[in-house]
Amino acid sequence: MKIGFIGMGIMGKPMAMNLVKAGYDVTVSNRTMAKCDPVVAAGAKAASYAELAESCDVVITMLPNGPEVREVMLGEGGVAAHMKPGSTLIDMSSINPVASREICAGLAQYGVDMLDAPVSGGEPKAIDGTLSIMVGGKQETFDKYKDMLSKMGSSVVRCGEIGAGNTTKLANQIIVACNIQALAEAMTLAQKAGVDPQLVFDAIKGGLAGSTVMNAKTPMILSGNDKPGFKIDLHIKDLNNALDCAHSVGAFVPMTASAQEVFQWMHNHEGGQKDHSAIAQYYEYLTGIKLGETN
Repeated sequence: MKIGFIGMGIMGKPMAMNLVKAGYDVTVSNRTMAKCDPVVAAGAKAASYAELAESCDVVITMLPNGPEVREVMLGEGGVAAHMKPGSTLIDMSSINPVASREICAGLAQYGVDMLDAPVSGGEPKAIDGTLSIMVGGKQETFDKYKDMLSKMGSSVVRCGEIGAGNTTKLANQIIVACNIQALAEAMTLAQKAGVDPQLVFDAIKGGLAGSTVMNAKTPMILSGNDKPGFKIDLHIKDLNNALDCAHSVGAFVPMTASAQEVFQWMHNHEGGQKDHSAIAQYYEYLTGIKLGETN
């Protein structure tokens, strides 16, 4: 199986690296080709979009949002026009499920199948190959590529037909955003009330409030580490897609809207490129409490 991988960002690069380590024949491409160099050094090949499409059985995309996926795949001189009939696109970007279905319909004109397979876990899990992968598409197509996807993720679940993967990812992103906001709010309360938030974390992490989000983000918040594993601007994009999807299907998502306002405040105050756990800085602005600092 020859795999083409387009998108060598924070997530795409380590995901492609894991496919190379697993022994797959991998060709990589990116708008800025220099970003391909570390994966090429590990054993991949680099090629233009067209060359990649012509030589590979399956193309994986890991791009910022739906418009970018649509342009790369279906724009003028796009990848789809160079793919072999019977080949498959696996879009692992997080995009609006409506866009996934539209892109799938466009690919069908070229005889190309599609899975939408967004991921959760951020950069650390992309590096160690333990992402959660949520997949939409035909059962037989999922079965064909499940083993390959498992080299990038410890959980690979088909959630339904095309678009179901991204619908699941939007639900995931709502839960993550609201968890981080609640975590920042609760730890600010604790410190304001004179209780060490580290001890609060130690006391509650094994109980019902405990979560992967809490375990991953509390140490970052308390140490002031806002280096992005997942950028605020990307979470804004995901929540915009969630709100758009909710509006289109008539779902009521007030907590999502509230979290989005906090993320947007961070973006407007030069925080868009920080880790999403940095929304604790919004509470610092409101209260004067800098988490992790003691008087």
